Amino acid sequence: MHYDVFNGDADGIIALLQLRLAEPKSAQLVTGVKRDIQLLDSLNLNSQDSLTVLDISMSSNQQGLANALQAGADVFYVDHHKAGDIPSHANLNAHIDLDAETCTALIVDALLQRRFHLWAITAAYGDNLLSKADTLALQAGLSQQQAAQLQELGTLINYNGYGEDVEDLHFHPAELFQKLLAYDDPFAVIADKHSPYYILKEAYAVDMTLAQSLVASYQDSQLSVFILPDTSSSRRVSGVYGNWLANQAPNHAHLVLTLNSQQDYTVSLRAPLTNKQGAGELCSQFASGGGREAAGGINHLPKASLELLIQSVSDYYQVTASST
Repeated sequence: MHYDVFNGDADGIIALLQLRLAEPKSAQLVTGVKRDIQLLDSLNLNSQDSLTVLDISMSSNQQGLANALQAGADVFYVDHHKAGDIPSHANLNAHIDLDAETCTALIVDALLQRRFHLWAITAAYGDNLLSKADTLALQAGLSQQQAAQLQELGTLINYNGYGEDVEDLHFHPAELFQKLLAYDDPFAVIADKHSPYYILKEAYAVDMTLAQSLVASYQDSQLSVFILPDTSSSRRVSGVYGNWLANQAPNHAHLVLTLNSQQDYTVSLRAPLTNKQGAGELCSQFASGGGREAAGGINHLPKASLELLIQSVSDYYQVTASST
């Protein structure tokens, strides 16, 4: 059995999309909502199995990866999140790049020698690497209108990945991947009036309108904090809303807190776009937290810990801003 294991956001989906457009393969799809990242733990493998693992932190999957290698499975692993110790093993082919200006789909793009480059640009937009994606779009000869179309598509695919569970989503990430696999060009998705693009576009407009009406619950010179209510709409929009806030105020860090079913918080942190560092490490200081330099999250933050989180984030960016 071959398993395709991937994050349910734009980067994970599009990374796999490029690989399967280049090399179609029958596979068991293993994915979930964006925050469901310990995906290797669910697998029971043997020496006849193989895995492609995309856009999930190796650090958070150390045990699952060790189990896979011990079982004799072959593992192809591509990611840009915190890795921890990368095992030295004959069955592991790892491509890990922690640069704040890359994403998993761009790493795959390089491995495939830009064979599906427009999809990779779409993923970069979806992962909020706007400056990088704009540069790539310009180098690819795209017009501003075409670049804007890829940005919107990437944002919509990313938007679909957020939720407390898959019932919050408009498409299960595996289903969305399978639907997008019908298109070797992202512009073909936009041209098809029956594609997922139009369903997500309409839903995104409704959810974002609600989120954009909020005012900050806390704000200082380094950080703004927004609290979303306990609704499916809030959970769906939390990540793209954080990206939107970051783009509106690039010198500020942003915390987006969503009330969860336990009446505590699910957290998204965006580092300032002018100071892309520390987000994943800050979130890692709390149980169930992690991420990368520019963006991090905490799956479950008790309300009693909120003040500490706010102080930690504000202090960190106060220090790093003064040193740059």
